Amino acid sequence: MNPIVFPFQQATRPHFAEFVFYEGFFNPQEVDKIRNLWSSENEVDATLSGGGKTTDETLRKTKLTFIKDSEENIWLYQKIGQLGIQCNHERYGYDLLGFHHELQLARYGEGDFFDWHLDFGAGEISHRKLSISVQLSDPEEYEGGDLQFMINKNYHNAPRTKGTVVVFPSFIMHRVTPITKGVRQSIVAWLAGPPYR
Repeated sequence: MNPIVFPFQQATRPHFAEFVFYEGFFNPQEVDKIRNLWSSENEVDATLSGGGKTTDETLRKTKLTFIKDSEENIWLYQKIGQLGIQCNHERYGYDLLGFHHELQLARYGEGDFFDWHLDFGAGEISHRKLSISVQLSDPEEYEGGDLQFMINKNYHNAPRTKGTVVVFPSFIMHRVTPITKGVRQSIVAWLAGPPYR
């Protein structure tokens, strides 16, 4: 009996990377403008998606506020979205439709963290294709708080340079290590698309 062979419909992606970073993508003035969007009156404890709106402080502890997709913020959505599309074209080739939820501003204070997890899963997060993290703090502003990726059994740290953007497939295992001093701020975003085929 001959084996069944399925021909590839698209070329493979030889430039696939578990994560890609763009150092200094946002200049200091842009970073300050973004940081000023933090709203203490609208901040919330981070919740876990997929299984409801529960908070599990054994997995995640941080504060969030959301950046509205408004006329004054459209530049930010466009700049992050265009970079995500460019990165996707060069590295991944996923079908993308747009942002999955509003951009999140995250603030990690002393003792805050986000343990190993995937951004992709069942339910509403099953459409996430690319995760995006924007570093808004100077490395000197905090200790700990490394964005790390687990590739096989090895840990890899993302750059901590202010204004850096990190893009990675939402199924890559990652974490933010506990903050031991200071405050780390970042944007978290996801580009979504139809189910994998």
